[in-house]
Amino acid sequence: MNVKAILFALCPIMAQAQGFAGLGGDADGFSVPTPDPVFDFPTDHGPHNDYRIEWWYLTANLQAEDGTDYGLQWTLFRSALAPEAGVGWTAPQLWMGHAAVTTPTDHYVTERIGRGGIGQAGVTADPFEAWIDDWTLAGDWTTLDMTASGPDFAYDMDLTAQGPLIFHGDAGYSVKSEGGQASYYYSQPYFDITGTLILPDGPVAVTGSAWLDREWSSQPLAADQTGWDWFSLSFDDGTKMMGFLLRQSDGSAYSSATWIDTDGTTTAYPDGAFQAEPLVMSDTSGATVPTTWRVQLADKGVDATVTAINTDAWMTTSVPYWEGPVRITGSHTGRGYLEMTGYD
Repeated sequence: MNVKAILFALCPIMAQAQGFAGLGGDADGFSVPTPDPVFDFPTDHGPHNDYRIEWWYLTANLQAEDGTDYGLQWTLFRSALAPEAGVGWTAPQLWMGHAAVTTPTDHYVTERIGRGGIGQAGVTADPFEAWIDDWTLAGDWTTLDMTASGPDFAYDMDLTAQGPLIFHGDAGYSVKSEGGQASYYYSQPYFDITGTLILPDGPVAVTGSAWLDREWSSQPLAADQTGWDWFSLSFDDGTKMMGFLLRQSDGSAYSSATWIDTDGTTTAYPDGAFQAEPLVMSDTSGATVPTTWRVQLADKGVDATVTAINTDAWMTTSVPYWEGPVRITGSHTGRGYLEMTGYD
Protein backbone atom coordinates (compact mmCIF):
# COMPACT_ATOMS: atom_id res chain seq x y z
CA MET A 1 0.00 0.00 0.00
CA ASN A 2 1.52 3.35 -1.00
CA VAL A 3 1.31 6.63 0.91
CA LYS A 4 -1.62 7.92 -1.13
CA ALA A 5 -3.59 4.78 -0.33
CA ILE A 6 -2.78 5.15 3.37
CA LEU A 7 -3.94 8.77 3.30
CA PHE A 8 -7.13 7.72 1.52
CA ALA A 9 -7.83 5.23 4.30
CA LEU A 10 -6.87 7.60 7.10
CA CYS A 11 -8.47 10.89 6.09
CA PRO A 12 -12.18 9.87 6.36
CA ILE A 13 -11.56 8.88 9.97
CA MET A 14 -9.77 12.14 10.67
CA ALA A 15 -12.08 14.52 8.84
CA GLN A 16 -13.87 15.65 11.98
CA ALA A 17 -13.87 19.38 12.75
CA GLN A 18 -12.49 18.72 16.23
CA GLY A 19 -9.36 16.99 15.00
CA PHE A 20 -7.94 13.51 14.88
CA ALA A 21 -9.45 10.09 14.27
CA GLY A 22 -13.13 10.85 14.79
CA LEU A 23 -12.69 12.02 18.37
CA GLY A 24 -16.40 12.78 18.69
CA GLY A 25 -17.61 9.58 17.04
CA ASP A 26 -19.14 6.52 18.67
CA ALA A 27 -16.81 4.04 20.34
CA ASP A 28 -18.07 1.22 18.04
CA GLY A 29 -16.80 -1.79 19.97
CA PHE A 30 -13.57 -0.21 21.24
CA SER A 31 -12.70 -0.09 24.93
CA VAL A 32 -13.62 3.12 26.76
CA PRO A 33 -12.00 4.73 29.80
CA THR A 34 -13.66 4.19 33.16
CA PRO A 35 -13.17 5.94 36.52
CA ASP A 36 -10.59 4.84 39.07
CA PRO A 37 -7.87 3.76 36.63
CA VAL A 38 -4.95 1.65 37.76
CA PHE A 39 -1.87 2.38 35.69
CA ASP A 40 0.82 -0.21 35.06
CA PHE A 41 4.29 1.04 34.11
CA PRO A 42 6.17 0.60 31.90
CA THR A 43 3.31 -1.20 30.11
CA ASP A 44 1.13 1.93 29.90
CA HIS A 45 3.90 3.88 28.17
CA GLY A 46 3.20 1.52 25.27
CA PRO A 47 0.19 1.21 22.95
CA HIS A 48 -3.39 0.34 23.90
CA ASN A 49 -4.67 -1.16 20.67
CA ASP A 50 -8.17 -1.82 22.00
CA TYR A 51 -8.72 1.96 22.17
CA ARG A 52 -9.38 3.93 19.00
CA ILE A 53 -6.99 6.88 19.39
CA GLU A 54 -3.76 7.46 21.27
CA TRP A 55 -0.80 9.81 21.22
CA TRP A 56 2.71 10.44 22.48
CA TYR A 57 2.99 14.23 22.34
CA LEU A 58 6.10 16.22 23.23
CA THR A 59 6.58 19.99 23.14
CA ALA A 60 9.65 21.93 24.24
CA ASN A 61 10.59 25.52 25.00
CA LEU A 62 14.20 26.08 23.94
CA GLN A 63 16.80 28.83 23.99
CA ALA A 64 20.04 29.29 22.09
CA GLU A 65 23.19 30.74 23.64
CA ASP A 66 22.30 34.16 22.19
CA GLY A 67 18.93 34.10 24.00
CA THR A 68 16.76 33.40 20.95
CA ASP A 69 13.60 31.44 21.78
CA TYR A 70 12.64 28.31 19.86
CA GLY A 71 9.85 25.78 20.10
CA LEU A 72 9.90 22.10 19.20
CA GLN A 73 7.21 19.46 18.69
CA TRP A 74 7.42 15.66 18.28
CA THR A 75 4.15 13.74 18.10
CA LEU A 76 3.11 10.21 17.20
CA PHE A 77 -0.60 9.44 16.80
CA ARG A 78 -2.07 5.94 16.66
CA SER A 79 -5.51 5.47 15.10
CA ALA A 80 -7.31 2.13 14.93
CA LEU A 81 -9.58 1.26 12.02
CA ALA A 82 -11.13 -1.58 14.04
CA PRO A 83 -10.89 -3.04 17.56
CA GLU A 84 -9.82 -6.44 16.21
CA ALA A 85 -6.20 -7.57 16.28
CA GLY A 86 -4.21 -8.33 13.16
CA VAL A 87 -0.72 -8.96 11.90
CA GLY A 88 1.24 -7.61 8.97
CA TRP A 89 -0.85 -5.72 6.46
CA THR A 90 -4.03 -6.86 8.24
CA ALA A 91 -3.11 -4.91 11.40
CA PRO A 92 -5.75 -2.16 11.80
CA GLN A 93 -3.37 0.43 13.29
CA LEU A 94 -2.60 3.59 11.33
CA TRP A 95 0.15 5.95 12.48
CA MET A 96 0.80 9.64 11.91
CA GLY A 97 3.85 11.63 13.01
CA HIS A 98 4.16 15.41 13.30
CA ALA A 99 7.40 17.28 13.88
CA ALA A 100 7.94 21.03 13.98
CA VAL A 101 10.41 23.72 14.95
CA THR A 102 9.23 27.27 15.64
CA THR A 103 11.51 30.31 15.62
CA PRO A 104 10.50 33.96 16.18
CA THR A 105 10.22 34.36 12.38
CA ASP A 106 9.67 30.90 10.89
CA HIS A 107 7.69 27.72 11.47
CA TYR A 108 9.00 24.46 10.00
CA VAL A 109 6.65 21.49 9.95
CA THR A 110 6.51 18.04 8.42
CA GLU A 111 4.33 14.94 8.63
CA ARG A 112 4.76 11.19 8.25
CA ILE A 113 1.99 8.65 7.61
CA GLY A 114 2.49 4.93 8.22
CA ARG A 115 0.90 1.53 8.72
CA GLY A 116 1.22 -0.67 11.75
CA GLY A 117 2.16 -4.33 11.53
CA ILE A 118 4.93 -3.93 8.96
CA GLY A 119 7.62 -2.27 11.07
CA GLN A 120 7.21 1.20 9.58
CA ALA A 121 5.79 2.72 12.74
CA GLY A 122 4.86 1.67 16.24
CA VAL A 123 5.58 1.79 19.96
CA THR A 124 7.08 -0.74 22.35
CA ALA A 125 6.75 -0.37 26.12
CA ASP A 126 9.81 -2.17 27.49
CA PRO A 127 12.23 -1.04 26.28
CA PHE A 128 10.29 2.09 25.36
CA GLU A 129 10.59 3.19 21.76
CA ALA A 130 8.17 5.17 19.62
CA TRP A 131 9.03 5.53 15.94
CA ILE A 132 7.78 6.28 12.47
CA ASP A 133 10.25 5.74 9.65
CA ASP A 134 13.55 7.18 10.95
CA TRP A 135 12.02 9.39 13.67
CA THR A 136 12.50 8.00 17.17
CA LEU A 137 11.66 8.72 20.80
CA ALA A 138 13.35 6.11 22.95
CA GLY A 139 14.62 5.50 26.48
CA ASP A 140 13.36 4.60 29.93
CA TRP A 141 11.27 7.75 30.58
CA THR A 142 13.96 8.95 32.97
CA THR A 143 16.13 9.67 29.96
CA LEU A 144 14.97 9.80 26.34
CA ASP A 145 16.64 10.33 22.98
CA MET A 146 14.59 12.04 20.28
CA THR A 147 15.16 12.60 16.56
CA ALA A 148 13.12 13.91 13.65
CA SER A 149 13.74 15.51 10.27
CA GLY A 150 11.87 17.27 7.50
CA PRO A 151 12.67 18.88 4.17
CA ASP A 152 14.12 22.03 5.77
CA PHE A 153 14.94 21.10 9.40
CA ALA A 154 16.05 18.33 11.72
CA TYR A 155 16.81 17.88 15.39
CA ASP A 156 18.59 15.49 17.74
CA MET A 157 17.71 15.90 21.43
CA ASP A 158 18.47 14.35 24.82
CA LEU A 159 15.91 14.54 27.63
CA THR A 160 16.27 13.93 31.36
CA ALA A 161 13.28 13.85 33.74
CA GLN A 162 13.62 15.99 36.88
CA GLY A 163 10.28 15.20 38.51
CA PRO A 164 7.40 12.69 38.74
CA LEU A 165 4.70 11.71 36.29
CA ILE A 166 1.58 13.89 36.59
CA PHE A 167 -1.94 12.44 36.35
CA HIS A 168 -4.73 14.72 35.14
CA GLY A 169 -8.37 14.76 36.15
CA ASP A 170 -9.27 12.13 38.73
CA ALA A 171 -6.01 10.17 39.06
CA GLY A 172 -5.58 10.08 35.29
CA TYR A 173 -9.25 9.83 34.31
CA SER A 174 -9.79 13.10 32.42
CA VAL A 175 -13.42 14.07 31.75
CA LYS A 176 -13.96 16.08 28.57
CA SER A 177 -17.67 16.95 28.55
CA GLU A 178 -20.84 17.16 30.61
CA GLY A 179 -21.91 13.97 28.87
CA GLY A 180 -19.02 12.09 30.45
CA GLN A 181 -16.68 11.57 27.51
CA ALA A 182 -13.21 10.96 28.91
CA SER A 183 -9.65 9.84 28.27
CA TYR A 184 -6.78 8.41 30.27
CA TYR A 185 -4.26 11.25 30.51
CA TYR A 186 -0.89 11.66 32.20
CA SER A 187 2.21 13.76 31.52
CA GLN A 188 5.89 14.07 32.22
CA PRO A 189 6.27 17.88 32.37
CA TYR A 190 9.71 17.90 34.03
CA PHE A 191 12.11 17.10 31.22
CA ASP A 192 15.31 19.04 30.82
CA ILE A 193 16.21 19.00 27.13
CA THR A 194 19.42 19.72 25.25
CA GLY A 195 20.54 19.16 21.69
CA THR A 196 20.90 20.64 18.24
CA LEU A 197 18.43 22.10 15.77
CA ILE A 198 19.46 21.88 12.11
CA LEU A 199 17.87 24.85 10.34
CA PRO A 200 18.36 26.39 6.87
CA ASP A 201 20.90 28.83 8.31
CA GLY A 202 22.86 26.05 10.03
CA PRO A 203 22.98 24.18 13.35
CA VAL A 204 21.81 25.80 16.60
CA ALA A 205 22.71 24.39 20.02
CA VAL A 206 19.76 24.73 22.41
CA THR A 207 18.70 23.90 25.96
CA GLY A 208 15.36 24.15 27.69
CA SER A 209 12.42 22.24 29.13
CA ALA A 210 10.00 19.76 27.60
CA TRP A 211 6.53 18.42 28.39
CA LEU A 212 5.43 14.95 27.23
CA ASP A 213 1.72 14.08 27.16
CA ARG A 214 0.26 10.57 27.02
CA GLU A 215 -3.42 10.17 26.27
CA TRP A 216 -5.71 7.46 24.92
CA SER A 217 -9.43 6.98 24.48
CA SER A 218 -12.07 5.86 22.00
CA GLN A 219 -14.51 8.78 22.23
CA PRO A 220 -12.84 11.61 24.17
CA LEU A 221 -15.09 14.38 22.83
CA ALA A 222 -18.82 14.94 22.59
CA ALA A 223 -20.40 15.19 19.14
CA ASP A 224 -21.13 18.93 19.61
CA GLN A 225 -17.53 19.86 20.51
CA THR A 226 -15.82 21.61 17.60
CA GLY A 227 -12.23 22.10 18.80
CA TRP A 228 -9.98 22.81 21.72
CA ASP A 229 -7.50 25.31 23.16
CA TRP A 230 -4.84 23.54 25.25
CA PHE A 231 -2.24 25.28 27.43
CA SER A 232 0.81 23.76 29.12
CA LEU A 233 2.39 26.50 31.23
CA SER A 234 5.63 26.35 33.23
CA PHE A 235 6.03 29.30 35.59
CA ASP A 236 9.31 30.80 36.71
CA ASP A 237 8.56 29.99 40.37
CA GLY A 238 8.60 26.25 39.56
CA THR A 239 4.84 25.65 39.51
CA LYS A 240 3.06 24.43 36.39
CA MET A 241 -0.45 24.35 34.99
CA MET A 242 -2.27 22.44 32.28
CA GLY A 243 -5.62 23.82 31.19
CA PHE A 244 -7.93 23.34 28.25
CA LEU A 245 -11.15 24.63 26.76
CA LEU A 246 -13.28 22.35 24.61
CA ARG A 247 -15.36 24.63 22.43
CA GLN A 248 -18.97 23.62 21.79
CA SER A 249 -21.18 24.39 18.82
CA ASP A 250 -23.49 26.62 20.90
CA GLY A 251 -20.60 28.98 21.73
CA SER A 252 -19.98 27.69 25.25
CA ALA A 253 -16.93 25.71 26.36
CA TYR A 254 -16.08 22.89 28.74
CA SER A 255 -12.88 23.44 30.73
CA SER A 256 -10.51 21.50 32.93
CA ALA A 257 -7.18 22.21 34.59
CA THR A 258 -4.41 20.65 36.63
CA TRP A 259 -2.27 22.73 39.00
CA ILE A 260 1.17 21.27 39.72
CA ASP A 261 3.05 22.46 42.81
CA THR A 262 6.85 22.59 42.92
CA ASP A 263 6.99 19.19 44.65
CA GLY A 264 4.76 17.55 42.04
CA THR A 265 1.58 17.63 44.13
CA THR A 266 -1.43 18.15 41.88
CA THR A 267 -4.83 19.80 42.23
CA ALA A 268 -7.51 18.99 39.65
CA TYR A 269 -10.05 21.67 38.74
CA PRO A 270 -13.51 20.97 37.28
CA ASP A 271 -15.39 22.69 34.50
CA GLY A 272 -15.51 26.46 34.94
CA ALA A 273 -12.55 26.95 37.29
CA PHE A 274 -10.05 27.56 34.48
CA GLN A 275 -10.83 30.57 32.29
CA ALA A 276 -9.21 31.54 28.99
CA GLU A 277 -10.22 34.62 27.00
CA PRO A 278 -8.85 35.47 23.52
CA LEU A 279 -7.34 38.95 23.40
CA VAL A 280 -5.66 39.18 19.97
CA MET A 281 -6.59 37.37 16.76
CA SER A 282 -3.97 36.73 14.05
CA ASP A 283 -4.26 35.71 10.42
CA THR A 284 -1.98 32.73 9.87
CA SER A 285 -1.14 30.77 6.75
CA GLY A 286 -4.14 28.54 7.46
CA ALA A 287 -6.73 30.26 9.66
CA THR A 288 -7.52 33.20 11.91
CA VAL A 289 -6.69 32.16 15.47
CA PRO A 290 -6.28 33.79 18.91
CA THR A 291 -2.57 34.24 19.57
CA THR A 292 -2.78 36.27 22.78
CA TRP A 293 -4.91 35.01 25.67
CA ARG A 294 -5.84 36.00 29.20
CA VAL A 295 -5.78 32.88 31.37
CA GLN A 296 -7.14 32.71 34.91
CA LEU A 297 -7.24 30.19 37.71
CA ALA A 298 -8.63 32.18 40.62
CA ASP A 299 -7.90 29.57 43.28
CA LYS A 300 -4.17 29.90 42.61
CA GLY A 301 -4.15 33.63 41.90
CA VAL A 302 -3.38 33.17 38.21
CA ASP A 303 -4.31 36.10 36.00
CA ALA A 304 -1.75 36.02 33.21
CA THR A 305 -1.31 36.89 29.56
CA VAL A 306 -0.15 34.14 27.21
CA THR A 307 1.44 35.41 23.98
CA ALA A 308 2.67 33.44 20.98
CA ILE A 309 6.35 33.78 20.14
CA ASN A 310 5.44 33.37 16.46
CA THR A 311 1.79 33.98 15.56
CA ASP A 312 2.03 31.93 12.35
CA ALA A 313 2.80 28.54 13.93
CA TRP A 314 0.22 26.86 11.71
CA MET A 315 0.61 23.11 11.25
CA THR A 316 0.09 22.44 7.53
CA THR A 317 -0.66 18.76 8.13
CA SER A 318 -3.43 16.42 6.96
CA VAL A 319 -5.61 17.80 9.75
CA PRO A 320 -4.32 21.38 10.17
CA TYR A 321 -4.10 23.13 13.53
CA TRP A 322 -2.03 25.74 15.42
CA GLU A 323 0.77 24.69 17.75
CA GLY A 324 3.55 26.89 19.11
CA PRO A 325 5.58 28.21 22.02
CA VAL A 326 4.29 31.04 24.20
CA ARG A 327 5.55 33.46 26.82
CA ILE A 328 3.65 34.22 30.02
CA THR A 329 3.39 37.60 31.73
CA GLY A 330 1.19 39.09 34.45
CA SER A 331 0.52 37.49 37.83
CA HIS A 332 2.85 34.65 36.78
CA THR A 333 5.71 34.65 34.30
CA GLY A 334 7.27 31.86 32.34
CA ARG A 335 7.04 29.87 29.13
CA GLY A 336 4.74 27.25 27.71
CA TYR A 337 2.97 25.80 24.72
CA LEU A 338 -0.42 26.39 23.12
CA GLU A 339 -2.38 24.10 20.81
CA MET A 340 -5.58 25.16 19.05
CA THR A 341 -7.77 23.03 16.78
CA GLY A 342 -11.01 23.55 14.91
CA TYR A 343 -10.28 27.04 13.53
CA ASP A 344 -10.71 28.12 9.91
